[in-house]
Amino acid sequence: MDPPHQSKGGNRPRDGKRGPSQSTVPHQKDAYARLLSQHHSSKFRSYLDQYVQQQGEERGPSEQRQGLAYSEKQDIPQRKRDQAFIECSDSSDFSPSPMKGKGGEESSLSLYMDKLNSRGALQEPERRQGVSDKQRRGERRDTNTSQDGDVESGEEFASLKQRDSQQQQQIRNKDYKDHVYKVPTSNQGNKDMSYGASPPNAFSSFPAQAQEKKKSKKKNVPKTNADNKRGGPMYPDFDADMSTSPLNKSNNMQPQGVTTPSDKGKKTRGSQGGSKKQVFEAYMTTEDVSHGLKRGELIQGSIRINPKKYHEAFIAAPDGKRDIFLDGTAARNRALNGDVVVVQVLPQEQWKVVKSDSEGVSEPETQSGRSQTPGKKTKRPPSPDVIVEAETEAEEQLAKRVENISLNATEDGTKKEILQRTAKVVYIVEQKHSRAATGFLKFLPDKPFAMFSPVDHRVPRVNVPLPDCPHDFCSRPGDYANILFIVRITSWPDDSNFAEGRLAKTLGQAGEIEPETEGILIEYDVDFSEFSVEVLGCLPQKLPWTIPPEEFGNRRDLRKECIFTIDPATARDLDDALSCKPLPDGNFELGVHIADVSYFVEEGNALDFIASRRATSVYMVQKVIPMLPRLLCEELCSLNPLTDRLTFSVIWKITPEGKILSEWFGRSVIRSCVKLSYDHAQSMIEAPDKLFQADELPPCAAEHPVDEIHQAVLNLHSIAKRLRAQRFQGGALRLDQLKLSFTLDRETSMPQGCYVYQYRDSNKLVEEFMLLANMATAHQIYRSFPNKALLRRHPPPQTKMVDDLQEFCDQMGLNIDFSTAGTLHKSLNETLGDDEYTSARKEVLTHMCSRPMQMAMYFCTGVLKEELLFRHYALNVPFYTHFTSPIRRYADVIVHRLLAASLGCGPHLELKGEEVQKQASHCNDKKTASKRVQELSSELFFSVFVKESGPLDSEAMVMGILDQAFDVLVLRYGVQKRIYCKGLHGLETFHFHKVGKRGELTLVWAAEEPGKPSVRQEISIFSLVDVQLRADGAPMKYSAVIKRPIETV
Repeated sequence: MDPPHQSKGGNRPRDGKRGPSQSTVPHQKDAYARLLSQHHSSKFRSYLDQYVQQQGEERGPSEQRQGLAYSEKQDIPQRKRDQAFIECSDSSDFSPSPMKGKGGEESSLSLYMDKLNSRGALQEPERRQGVSDKQRRGERRDTNTSQDGDVESGEEFASLKQRDSQQQQQIRNKDYKDHVYKVPTSNQGNKDMSYGASPPNAFSSFPAQAQEKKKSKKKNVPKTNADNKRGGPMYPDFDADMSTSPLNKSNNMQPQGVTTPSDKGKKTRGSQGGSKKQVFEAYMTTEDVSHGLKRGELIQGSIRINPKKYHEAFIAAPDGKRDIFLDGTAARNRALNGDVVVVQVLPQEQWKVVKSDSEGVSEPETQSGRSQTPGKKTKRPPSPDVIVEAETEAEEQLAKRVENISLNATEDGTKKEILQRTAKVVYIVEQKHSRAATGFLKFLPDKPFAMFSPVDHRVPRVNVPLPDCPHDFCSRPGDYANILFIVRITSWPDDSNFAEGRLAKTLGQAGEIEPETEGILIEYDVDFSEFSVEVLGCLPQKLPWTIPPEEFGNRRDLRKECIFTIDPATARDLDDALSCKPLPDGNFELGVHIADVSYFVEEGNALDFIASRRATSVYMVQKVIPMLPRLLCEELCSLNPLTDRLTFSVIWKITPEGKILSEWFGRSVIRSCVKLSYDHAQSMIEAPDKLFQADELPPCAAEHPVDEIHQAVLNLHSIAKRLRAQRFQGGALRLDQLKLSFTLDRETSMPQGCYVYQYRDSNKLVEEFMLLANMATAHQIYRSFPNKALLRRHPPPQTKMVDDLQEFCDQMGLNIDFSTAGTLHKSLNETLGDDEYTSARKEVLTHMCSRPMQMAMYFCTGVLKEELLFRHYALNVPFYTHFTSPIRRYADVIVHRLLAASLGCGPHLELKGEEVQKQASHCNDKKTASKRVQELSSELFFSVFVKESGPLDSEAMVMGILDQAFDVLVLRYGVQKRIYCKGLHGLETFHFHKVGKRGELTLVWAAEEPGKPSVRQEISIFSLVDVQLRADGAPMKYSAVIKRPIETV
């Protein structure tokens, strides 16, 4: 798999920047051409040079002059144009024979040269018919990225000039899957020349026989998007659902001139003479999409865009096999990450050829077995990204060879190439992406707009009207070079690589925590605005609030019981409490008590609406964005100690061994006797015989002494251990991944330190009883409302990825059983040794095992017909839901209402099954966004910590190997980072090779002193290395480098 900042053409020049593009839809290569383009050999290149030289000698002077004259029109010498085609057809997999083989049969080389000649023969007629070279190839977007995949800063939009031959060669060596953005200028020259692509008609003279064959064959000119007039980009009104957004947009933020897929018959700008050509295809009509989905001709799914290689995108295959690949921005057709789209699978000859062990993600930059020298450019020709049609019967037979490609192992045990389905987006069902992005503005002279460059380059660049920009932006653009802005995309014309948008907000200086944090929140559509007066009006107005006397008659009074909370020390929204009372018969009355949020949030009012829209609280390092007003979160609903609170309780009669004898659900009133932190509970577990003093704990209720609370914690811990053991014996799975926590300065909120959060017995205690309550509630509401219950399911992992991982583990000698969740859990805990690095190896393997896993999701039981689909894979239970956190999750509020209705202690849920499913889907989206925001916040604070306290040294364990880089888990901080071989100071060469699916790197370090030998270092999965984390020049970025070993490793 390629490192994000490298192309397949070797080292891309770091000073090149991307500009706007005017390309048409780039075509896919056919499978035969892709097979050829994967192999590169200087030996074969010499044969091609010889062939071209022979062709030149056979031409007459007039033919050569004619070819030269044509090339002069392009300001490119004929020799350079010939060279371009030669480089695009390099292959090391050929064993070239003389031009005629035995029996007079043409060799593979001559067949391929005929293909090149024939292709060149077509180009002049195509030009006469108005089919430009850009239409056939599509322009490339050339983006130089840093090691973390970010666009380099600098002069990115300088007007393009004619490059000298060295610059042209550098452009050709770039990844042909990238798209070159080009700013149009008045002296740009021939508009039909695709910047960075090989010029047309590379062979102006070709054999007469091939010419005759071309005349007899029907020309297969790719249909341009301008011929499709069914509609334009689908960008609905972005203001429709933003009334509660922190950026409540005005009317001037409305999209301008937007057409939808239903605008059938309307002409697009690309279909009129003299206007810009279409870059993207028009979307299908809703009717066509509906029919195509029903017939199985189209596929619907969420699009995932590679954050480090934005030209790669994927759709999950309905059959659970290898993902469907979308190659380039044109194939995505203006869809952004997370959007629900409909795709059309392309013909098989346009599928992607991949190695079976590359897992369908990307092809390696270099062939295995090649050595490279850091800092030196590798002259590897790029793979052409154009359709190469089989023009002769012999070539058609060669092309059909791809049909025999399979996963069957060859005699030497290696895998053959396989095909991965490719597709293009034909319709956007739902725009899940917020269409907001953080980034930087660049002033463009003589333009009525500024260019917005998003930090996330999965988002397109955006033209922003100058009136939206700061008033002195045009006169002092340099003052804003490091200022973060938020831009909202309002439309994306089908004839432009650039979207159109409006400037929403100026955030502040890049690299500062608060502007960066606000940008993250807006980009992921987190509503952090103040609650409106209408919403606050739904809260109790008479404060301090007390429980109405009539409520005591409707609830079970548990205020005299020993009930307490266990939460993080800094928590203020306490929504769960526990109790464990010994019974005379030796059993226990064990209770889980959850804040009764549904009492305060009535269905259908303004407070309910805003809670349903926010759907979840969002936890960041330095703050929380609450789902509900703080009066509820931190006061009225929070189970604060020594205060009467309304709750929903589940109480079991349970044996010391964890066997449940009886179960009770109901509304209740509690009075927590103490607020324990996880540290308090852990100290009680670790010192069962210690007599804790009152000053060692927070304030406790007088009627419940410290030793009573201590004993309750010990009883809960004992039962939780048995319940946990029973769960895992029954086939449950837990994949623990490291979590980074921070200590912050009280005044500045800047990180003072960081540490890996320890998941201890006190955490497991609480988790076990929350799981038990959630499972019990799921059964209760499903029994009562089989068509309207809101449950949570977890689909099994993706079969193809599991199979690949199983094979990898087998080759690594790891006895990992992926057959069920339970066997996987057992394998992870029993087969990784018993030394100081066992936990590190387990963490690395856990990360690998997490990749095939699918996300758990909320759903309405009336939507899925088979109960088998309700299952939760990781927990290995048939029914599961979320009941225990209604202060921070709206799904739990719905579950509370369902539970109350099922028990006859609350009104019937007004929502219908379809509305429950819609809300469930919305909760899924918001939960995913919240998780990502939390991760980005942690990354932000850690990058600040590295900048302020670095460089930081740590041991690391290798967790992934690419051909020019490797990923490590930094053990001291629990972060994952990619180390690029070409960025290592003092490294002479590095060598990548594979044994089956197992990649290995050999690093050769230069001798520190003359006369001493070089130091070799072998890098493989689970290798231990010493790394250093250093702040980069870019804001909020840091990199990792491996330290030079002292001696041979």
